[in-house]
Amino acid sequence: MLREKMVALMSQVNAQVAERAQLIRYIAIALLTRKNLFILGGTGQAKSYAVDLFRERIRGTRQFKYTLSKGTDEEQLFGRLDLGSLIPGGVPASVLEDDPSYQRLYQDARISHQNYESAPGEKNYQSFLEAASRLEKYRQAMGQAGHGRPSILTEGKIPESHIIFLDEVFKANDGLLNALLTALNEREYTNEGVTRKIPAVSFFAASNEIPNFSDPAESILRPLYDRFELKVITQYVQDRDTRLAMLAKKQRGTRDAAVSAITLEELQEMQRKVAAVTVPAAVNEVMDDILCELRRKGIHVSDRKYFGFTPIVQAQAWLEGRTEVQVSDLLVLGAYLWTTPEELPQIEQILKSICENPLKERIDSLRAMALESYEAFQQDHGTAGVKAIRKFREELLTIYQQFLAIRGEARTDADSRDLEELLSLLEEKNRGASDTVGFTYVPLPEMAQLPG
Repeated sequence: MLREKMVALMSQVNAQVAERAQLIRYIAIALLTRKNLFILGGTGQAKSYAVDLFRERIRGTRQFKYTLSKGTDEEQLFGRLDLGSLIPGGVPASVLEDDPSYQRLYQDARISHQNYESAPGEKNYQSFLEAASRLEKYRQAMGQAGHGRPSILTEGKIPESHIIFLDEVFKANDGLLNALLTALNEREYTNEGVTRKIPAVSFFAASNEIPNFSDPAESILRPLYDRFELKVITQYVQDRDTRLAMLAKKQRGTRDAAVSAITLEELQEMQRKVAAVTVPAAVNEVMDDILCELRRKGIHVSDRKYFGFTPIVQAQAWLEGRTEVQVSDLLVLGAYLWTTPEELPQIEQILKSICENPLKERIDSLRAMALESYEAFQQDHGTAGVKAIRKFREELLTIYQQFLAIRGEARTDADSRDLEELLSLLEEKNRGASDTVGFTYVPLPEMAQLPG
């Protein structure tokens, strides 16, 4: 039921925008995993519109949206100092609002004042003065008891919000960075020595450019950029028929009649269900293969990023209606693994090649190892003699043991066919090396049983 509600919400937002299905899926994944999402794209690509359509359908949440500029200060995002709290003996309005005794006395004074206004007279006047005096004395006592510390008025700002959208995020100035970094990472805000938790589910941000981090003036924005675990690139609408259909819809002024929505409580329950999705060991092994291949191709993936991929694939599996992650769910990590836009096509190609046929990459690697070992044997056997064949057989047995380890993971006919071809290659090179030096050919299964 909960999954169907989220899918319905995604579908309805998709109907209002063109070619934004990927972005909308990642908005959902961000909310389901409490991750932060950054959107890179040109002006007029409906980046903000898509986020706004989605977040306005999360009922019961306090939301904050702001377009940053170099002149944006901390007060505009996090709240301003309550000047009344600086007066000696003063008590911040937020403290008075949270104090039940003060609120009770305040209501007594208010009712007494209303009684006097409706029926002026000495009795009602004295009653009002006594109620007002009790209220003021209690407030003074609170101030003397140490409640008069500096306070920040945060109503309607980031510290009290569940969903935050910051447009033109990289226009944040130096004075904002520390507060933003702590809010994005620790979900905390500190001011006047007081730290408070921020109830934020997710931060969303957008920009039409990424800072030049090699420029010292812009390099200070790198930590802010890194705080957004998910990153999506948008383009202008590519398909002509889609453009025309959306144009006609806007010209008619039509809107969806039914509005799908979920509550904050439902979203929190969805998050719990996502966290309960299991991740098999085989999926982790494929993820490790992906990591090694990315690093081999020169694409930097930190250990922190590697160890943190789980919630994203859990959310993807849950959205697909499954309680266990499949290898194909790793394809969603394209938005998680890239740092620069130039890396994204190569990352997506690696994910596709490994996840659509997860054994192929490992089979190809074993094939390459066998060919390299055989080539080395051919070069060495003339001078090394027996040592060369022994070394080759040891290496071939190691490759064979790895072949046996992955053979049980075959899931498709293509996997089985590739494995059989690999085994044939191993035996072919085994026989060829034996014939070259005049040794008796021993098949690999038998060779594996021989004592070391």
